[in-house]
Order: sequence, then C-alpha cells, then structure tokens
Amino acid sequence: MPNKLKVIFCWHLHQPVYRDWQSGQYQLPWTYLHGIKDYVDMVAHLEAVPAARVVINLVPVLLEQIEDYAQQISQFWQTATPLSDPLLAALVTDPPYAPWLNHHFPHLEHKKTTSVHSLPPQHYAKMELLRECLRAHPQQMIQRFQPYHELAELAEMLKQSPTLVNYLDDYYFSDLVVWYHLAWLGETVRHSQPLVQTLMKKGRGYTLVERQQLLELIGRLLASIIPRYQALAQRGQIELSFTPYAHPIMPLFLNVQSAREALPEISLPVLSNYEDGEARMRWHLQAGLATFERLLQMKPQGCWPAEGGISVATVRLLEEFGIRWVASGESVLRKSLNKAGLHGETIYRPYQLSNSTVQCFFRDDKLSDLIGLEYSTWNAAEAVDNLLCQLENIAKTANQSEAQVVSIILDGENAWELYPDNGYDFLSWLYQRLANHPKLELTTFADCLNLGAAELPVLVAGSWVYGTFSTWIGEADKNRGWQMLDEAKQKFDELSPQLAPAERVLAERQLAICEGSDWCWWLGDYNPAVTVREFEQLYRLHLISLYHLLKTSPPSYLLI
Repeated sequence: MPNKLKVIFCWHLHQPVYRDWQSGQYQLPWTYLHGIKDYVDMVAHLEAVPAARVVINLVPVLLEQIEDYAQQISQFWQTATPLSDPLLAALVTDPPYAPWLNHHFPHLEHKKTTSVHSLPPQHYAKMELLRECLRAHPQQMIQRFQPYHELAELAEMLKQSPTLVNYLDDYYFSDLVVWYHLAWLGETVRHSQPLVQTLMKKGRGYTLVERQQLLELIGRLLASIIPRYQALAQRGQIELSFTPYAHPIMPLFLNVQSAREALPEISLPVLSNYEDGEARMRWHLQAGLATFERLLQMKPQGCWPAEGGISVATVRLLEEFGIRWVASGESVLRKSLNKAGLHGETIYRPYQLSNSTVQCFFRDDKLSDLIGLEYSTWNAAEAVDNLLCQLENIAKTANQSEAQVVSIILDGENAWELYPDNGYDFLSWLYQRLANHPKLELTTFADCLNLGAAELPVLVAGSWVYGTFSTWIGEADKNRGWQMLDEAKQKFDELSPQLAPAERVLAERQLAICEGSDWCWWLGDYNPAVTVREFEQLYRLHLISLYHLLKTSPPSYLLI
C-alpha cells in the first residue's frame, strides 16, 4: 500500500500577559476564559479520539498565567486570599459588582458625558460589570441561551442610559455574571458536568453557594489543563512545541532592517537596531525553555516562533538551543523560492537551510484559513467533507508533486467562538474521520523529520501574515510602539546594573513582557477602536511597570 499523505494540525495556544505588576490585577480576563472554553475543549476532543495526533504549541507566558489562576483559586478556598481578576472575583462576592467599587476606569476617560462622570462608585461598578458580561459572541454565545440573551438585552439598553442601573437589584447582576461564565464554558464541559446542566436548567435566581460551586468547577478546569496536555504528550498522541518566552518577533529584534527583505520600501521606526537584540532573544529562549520544562517535564523539539516570524538569523539561533524544527507561513516560502529563482516547488515538504540542523515546515494558508475564517458558517459535516476532499486531492497527485506533508497551523482558541457549539461537531468529526483514513495520516512535525528536507537556498525574513512584518511595524502607531520600547530598553541598560540581583530578575522579566508581539499587532486604526484602546493601555501599563522596577519615573507620554 502506498504511503499515506501526512497531515499535521498545529494548534497555537497563546495569550499575552494581562496582569499589571503595579496593582497585581488582571486587566483582561481572556486567559482564564479561553482556558475554561477552548483549552479544555481542545484537549477533550483529543482524549475522545486516541488515534488522532496533533501538535500543540504552548507559549510560556500563557502556561504561567494558567498556573497562576489555578493557584489563586486554590488559595482563595484555603486562605480566603482575594482573587486578582475582578471578573472572576465577581462570581463569589456580594454584590457581584463589588470588585469594581474602587477601580479606575481608563476606558471611560475619553467620554465627556456628564451623566457618566457624575455617577457614584456603585454606578461605575455596575456599569463595568455590564460591560464585561457583554464581551461574548452575540450569536454563538449570547443569543444561544435565552436567559442570558434577556439579561444581555437589558444590559445593552442600560449602556445607553447608565443612570437607570440604580433600578436593578443585585439578583440581576448575580444572574448576569453566572450566565456569562456558563456561556464561556467549553462544550465538552457542558456535556459532562452535572453542575453546569443543573445551573443552566435553573436559568435564574442563582445563590451565592451556586456561584461558589461554579468557581470551584472553574478552578478544577484550569488546574487540569497542563496535566492533561502533558499526559497526551507522554503517551505520544500529541507533540508539544513552544514559542520563546513572551512571544517576541525574533527577526525584528535580531535585526530591525530584516523587515525590508520582504518589503524594501517599508517605513521603519527611528532606530537603527534594537540594542542587544540577540542577547534579549537568547533570554526569551532560555526562559521559555525553562518554563516549558518546569511545567511540562519535557524539552520541546520544535518551535512556532511568534507570528511564524523567521529569518536566517532566527533559524541559526534556534539551532544553538537544540531546536529541530520550526514552522512559518506559506508566503515566506513563496517569497524565498522566488528570490532563489525556483518555481513549481511544493509547499508540502520540509525545507532546510544549507548546513542547518533545523527543518522548516510551511503552513498551507488556504486550508488553515478555511478553518479559521470560513468553515464556521458551514454545516459541520459538509465543512469536514470539504477539507478531507481537498486533502485527498493533494494525496492523489503526491507522486507527481512530491508532496509529503500538509501543515495546517492556526490559533487553537479564537476561531471556535465563531462556530456553533464552540466547534464541537466540526472537531469531533474531523478527528474521527481522519484518525483511520485510508489515504491520510495524522502525525506531528517531530515524526516527519526523517522525510528528507529539500535545500532552501534563500530565506526571506517574514511572518505568517502576508510573508511580511507589516502587521507589527511600518505604520506610524506601530513604529511609535517600537520607539517607546526602545527608549525603555535604553533606560533598562542604564539603570538595571544598579539593582539588586532579585530586583534585576523582575525588571528583566518585565522587559520581556514589553517585548511581546501583541502590543504592536493591535496598534493601528484598522483594528476595532475599543480593542486598540485596551491593548495600548495595557502596553503602556507594562512599560510604566518597567520604569518603576528600575526605580525611575516613567516618561509623561506613557501616563494614562
């Protein structure tokens, strides 16, 4: 029987650092919400189909935050230590909006409405809980559940007339915060947990005891995530790979000018290079590997670099750390082959730079984007049929095209809220259909290292988005983000030698958080204004924290 076409699904799990060092508070709740929805669902689908094999890429700062949330909830029960995420704390406080009574709300500062600014703290707190509990997909997460839909409709009306929140009693806010968390639970949790089924059937009038029970379940779910992925990796069902510590775009830190390889005319920030960029990337690699090995008790063989950003210098640096494979976007390969004068080569095989020990795999953009952007609007069975048909067509011509392995790479979290039931039917059928397919074999990158890599004479630096770095650098707002980071790095170089060793460790970690790719991703007027404002505020808070750790005043332009 001829060899099956190898198919690799690489699910990238990532959230940036949302906790503010100064206040100790989580500014945004996305780590724990994706934890109880997507991270538990993704592993549960794999547990249900033991023959399905995939790659799971984990970012160290995500792992640390999952660990922190689980520990916080445990400490809450043991010692009544307050939870540092106000939305999570709302589940177990009376009234539920109490965590916001003494908060500062920077997202309201731009508003000039007298009725808003004249509200007492209780009204601010109620409005903030309303705002938080509407942050869910309207069709798939709010309208799906009638009691939640009714609560959300009232919340939407009150956003337009904030003074009317005084007419709502605490029972309304209790029900709203419970339903928000019920809607964010994974579909596999909904199917398997009697508590969830009981709460959903009840519909309204939730007691503090029931809210506490829900928090207890959330704590168990979060505490189970890392051990469950670890168990699947230990039995060989999944391969776990990593991204350097805080998700920095390595090529730009190694050489800012590498952005010109794919876009020669790009307008770069006013800095010739990021000082000690190579040393900083070594730090991210060392810290990332240390965190990965501490929490998962294994060393990864492969790396999805932040944003699939690679360059020759990036690959050479990964070699030094014993990394055996790296993955990036299809457009990076296309641009590289074109520059080398090579045409017609398949994307469905590994490539390798001359004298390199690292094999490079490249994402099938079309198939990956179908899952991430298109199939959510299809009938699940038809979507799986369509994907399998396209894979089978690649397999049919594999002998002529020299296709060996198809790499499908995308986020393992963001797409599913667009799907009915968090993608439950799609993922279930996908794994079941592929697990024992006669022509297709689910596998991992590590298991494809013996296929024989083709030589890649040229590697044009780029990312998974367009094969360029334009999503993170080149526009005025993004370039300003780099300049703010560069100025903070200069202050770090000046003042960190004066710190005590333990203080320097904290400052170095804070600098790494500021070097993450997420901040400049969101800067720019083509993104939703509310999200841009939130991430810019968080970026500025992280930079301010760095200055404070360096025992100096932050520049006035950072103050919000």
